[in-house]
Amino acid sequence: MAGIRTQAATRELFGWAMFDFANSSYTTVIITVVYSVIFPRIIVGDAPTFPYGNFLWSVALAVSNCVVLLCAPVLGAVMDYSAAKKRFLLVSTAITVLATAALFCVRPGDVWLGIALIVCSNIGFMLGESFIASFLPALGPPERLGAISGYAWGMGYFGGLASTAIVLFGLGALEAENFSNLRYVGPITAVFFAIAAIPTFIWLREPGVPRTLPGIAAYARVGFQRLRATLGALGDFRDLAVLLLSYLFAYAGLSVVISFAFIYGDQVVRWSPMVQMSMFIVTQVTAACGALAFGHIQDRAGPKPAYAATLLLWITAVVLIFFVDDITAAANRLGGEWQVQHLFLVIGSVAGLGLGATQSSCRAMVGVLSPLSKSGEFFGLWGMANRLAAVCGLMALGFLQAAFGLRNAFLICIAFFAAALAIGLMVNVDRGRAAARSHEGE
Repeated sequence: MAGIRTQAATRELFGWAMFDFANSSYTTVIITVVYSVIFPRIIVGDAPTFPYGNFLWSVALAVSNCVVLLCAPVLGAVMDYSAAKKRFLLVSTAITVLATAALFCVRPGDVWLGIALIVCSNIGFMLGESFIASFLPALGPPERLGAISGYAWGMGYFGGLASTAIVLFGLGALEAENFSNLRYVGPITAVFFAIAAIPTFIWLREPGVPRTLPGIAAYARVGFQRLRATLGALGDFRDLAVLLLSYLFAYAGLSVVISFAFIYGDQVVRWSPMVQMSMFIVTQVTAACGALAFGHIQDRAGPKPAYAATLLLWITAVVLIFFVDDITAAANRLGGEWQVQHLFLVIGSVAGLGLGATQSSCRAMVGVLSPLSKSGEFFGLWGMANRLAAVCGLMALGFLQAAFGLRNAFLICIAFFAAALAIGLMVNVDRGRAAARSHEGE
């Protein structure tokens, strides 16, 4: 019967989850922890506060987000029509792996080559993120998608932990004097990604019935036609539209945290290498726990309460980060012997819980509110919301930190998360799920 979703076999679920494990190596090592520090500090090298390097890093991420913003929904529509999700996923993976490996060629001063490779690799990564998510609605019934998404997202953080541990322990300090070793950051990450993604392409099944057309132009035409028809009928999916608008603001805040948290620790908190390593481990473990826990909470308490709880968690974490100096001083007046970097580490555990939970819970909600026949399109729109959010968030932070400093600019995250919460409370999940069922098979 059309519209009935049964849970996929364990092997297929594992194959799907392994892509989160694989691609987290890229976002963790390159975007968040390691290369985000190497680029301003060594490749650009505009010490002491790295304003130019930070700005160029924001520009590289914003440009790649703009490209994905423009093409992800159309590519999703083409995938739905042609049942070619695995082929699209394979191409995006190849782009990411090859461009990441090529970072070996970037030396200090090769700023524009570094930007070009970050743009290319990040485009492949972000497209792959949308492509793999589009498989989710076919992997189980709506009441199980939270746990399935949380399981995969939790595995992703362990992938990020493993890959970054290999890089940091294997290559040494993130200093210019160690650059001969740090050149291997890209190749090691690329190899990890490629090997870990193999189970995905072996065990994940292609949903849908393939349809072929004569030539790329015909596929592009069908993609635009399907997307135009979906956007024209978006009133039927108003709860999904509201959710995507909410997530736009949520991911604007998350993009700032993901891209600048370790830069913040390096430049504002001025943490030691040991605390940096501890922060990475703490956030990866707590993020995995948050994704797994909130996935089960979502399936029991409902998607909207779980999503709202993650946003409240983020608002709390950002407030604590901003006032970490004052909190440290107050703790020491009570007889403690705290350093700012150590309390920043404690706050990182709070932020880590929300890091995986927010993204995983929203991904599962999109799966619940999407018809199987349009999953590529709707996850393309989800990817478009991600990318538009990242462009707005990163560019806002880039300009604000140049004017007011990174610490003050970080407050923009509170506004983003508060807006996401207010909009998200307007989603009616039952009505949205009914709308998805009514459009199955189109």
